[in-house]
Amino acid sequence: MTQEQFELIELDKKEEMLETLPVLNFLYPELTVESYSEMLNDMVPLGIYKQLVVKQNDAFVGVCGFWICTKVWSGKYLELDNFVVHKDFRSKGVGDLIVNYLREKAVAEDCLMLALDSYTDNFPAHKFFMNNGFAPRGFHFIQKLK
Repeated sequence: MTQEQFELIELDKKEEMLETLPVLNFLYPELTVESYSEMLNDMVPLGIYKQLVVKQNDAFVGVCGFWICTKVWSGKYLELDNFVVHKDFRSKGVGDLIVNYLREKAVAEDCLMLALDSYTDNFPAHKFFMNNGFAPRGFHFIQKLK
């Protein structure tokens, strides 16, 4: 399978993003169209959340949300959010297409870095990201409230 068979598209509308749910369900099987829709209601109107999708023959095979923001510790950065490749398309270059596209976008937007979170037990993702030039910089601590 060659990378030329894939189409990369940026999405910025909720209705388009809702169509990515079947791919997101590989990472979040409990995510429903209702809960995803509610989240997108909070995220999309901000104008900074978008998704990059990879399609083949009109089917979604990869999706990665992204934000361009600024924080004191990092300066301007592009954050990859919920990076998921359909299980049948892993190790076929889809992930590399996403990283390369978003890296080029970050450079064009004068970002100082790419950033992302990865679950601590997702070792295949860690290997993929390290192979693509990412390095762990710290811990993302959480405190569940509900």
